[in-house]
Amino acid sequence: MTNEKRPAPGGDAFLPRLIAWEVTRSCPLACRHCRAAARNEPYEGELSTDEGRRLLDNIAAFARPTIILTGGEPMLRADIYDLAGHAHALGLPVVLAPCGQMVDDAAVARMKSAGIHCISLSIDGADAASHDAFRGVPGAFDMAVRAAQAARRGGLEFQINTTVTRANRDALPAIRDLAVRLGAAVFNPFLLVPTGRGADLAGQELSAAEYERTLGWLADADRAGPIRIRVTCAPHYARVQAQRAARAGPYGSVQDKDDPAEAPAPFSRGCMGGKTFAFISHTGIVQICGFLDEPAGDLRQVDLDFARVWRESPLLKAVRDVDAYHGRCGVCEYRRVCGGCRARAFAFTGDTLAEEPFCVYQPRGG
Repeated sequence: MTNEKRPAPGGDAFLPRLIAWEVTRSCPLACRHCRAAARNEPYEGELSTDEGRRLLDNIAAFARPTIILTGGEPMLRADIYDLAGHAHALGLPVVLAPCGQMVDDAAVARMKSAGIHCISLSIDGADAASHDAFRGVPGAFDMAVRAAQAARRGGLEFQINTTVTRANRDALPAIRDLAVRLGAAVFNPFLLVPTGRGADLAGQELSAAEYERTLGWLADADRAGPIRIRVTCAPHYARVQAQRAARAGPYGSVQDKDDPAEAPAPFSRGCMGGKTFAFISHTGIVQICGFLDEPAGDLRQVDLDFARVWRESPLLKAVRDVDAYHGRCGVCEYRRVCGGCRARAFAFTGDTLAEEPFCVYQPRGG
């Protein structure tokens, strides 16, 4: 360990870099893994346009995170471009996570005019049959491909997201290649977290050993190119990257340091939930992420003061104190670059601070 004093949990050293706002829960798809079990119908209690503007004003007053406008299907909100434009005018980078059904050339032009600089599109199979089965709607694959083509024609950056399960793990190289052919800037696999409808897919989650092998392949594929790979809901990907960097040698040996968090290396950080990332539900409930359905605060009870929730929430403060994590995660030398998935830990144990249940690594300190 270094002698440098670490910031106290909950202090301003922890500022949000990404905030995902579920602007609506309504969605035309019926995805098997959906954390929200979203349906194609109206939901009561969504934050209004005025509330959304005030929320964005509050966020911009203390931080400059990227705002991810997500859902459900965010494009079902009539005011989506107004909200995006307001965030952009405040100096907040804005991205959108549509399902693809409503993305055409005209929509891409409107997105760019509103300041949206990137969209994410989900493709969970290398062909229509596998993707449509996962997404629960015939034609979903063609819809996503058409959306990607429209974004490319319009000069709007996009990334391809893939939820990884046992059913499509072996198809990852083919899906990555499809993302490259479509012109995606990033390939972003999500490792399944069994919450919402995804709880029914618990048997489809990779085993710890399969998880490790998959993360290894992704790290090697990222280094080889030709597309950048970002991995979500797999915090120990940061450890895997760090270990590979140490073996390769060009960035210095991470393993030789008492605290790998101090080592300069081009690897990602692990679980950002509550530390540099937050999720806001359609009704204004703040969570550390969309997969951990535990409230950190209710924005309507604090006059849309997100900064207050971010700074004062006991739950957010708790997840920032990685030294207090339970089991292997609390003693692991990679705890500050990984931290384990808090949502997965909660889903399997009921304890937000429990050790990551799908990790094979045995810490040197435990």
